[in-house]
Amino acid sequence: MEGERGMQVYDTANRLAYEIKNSEEYKNYKQLKEEVKSNLELKEKLETFEKQRYEVQVAAISEGKKDMQKVSNMQQLYAELIANEVMKQYFDAELKFNVMLGDVNKIISESVEDVIR
Repeated sequence: MEGERGMQVYDTANRLAYEIKNSEEYKNYKQLKEEVKSNLELKEKLETFEKQRYEVQVAAISEGKKDMQKVSNMQQLYAELIANEVMKQYFDAELKFNVMLGDVNKIISESVEDVIR
C-alpha cells in the first residue's frame, strides 16, 4: 500500500510536468525563445544581457553590494532589447513562465514546510 502511494507521487509529478509543458506560458515562452535564437543579433544581445544580469546578481550576493556601473550597463542593454517588439514579448513570456514555476514550487514547498524547517 505504501509503495503504491509513493508511485502516485511520481505519477502526479509526471502529470504536472505534462501540464506545464502543455501550458500557454510554456508554449509561448518556448516559441519566442526559438524566434530569438534564430535571430543572431538578438541572440547575441540577449546572451550579453543574461551574462551581465548574472554578474550583477553574483556581485550582489558575494559582495553584498551592487556594482552600479554594471547595473547601469545592464539596464541600458535591457532598454535596447525591449525596444524590439519580439524581445519585449520574450521578456514578458519569460516572466509569466517563471511566475508559474515559482507558484508551483511555492505550493509544493508550503505543503511540506513542517518537515523542511
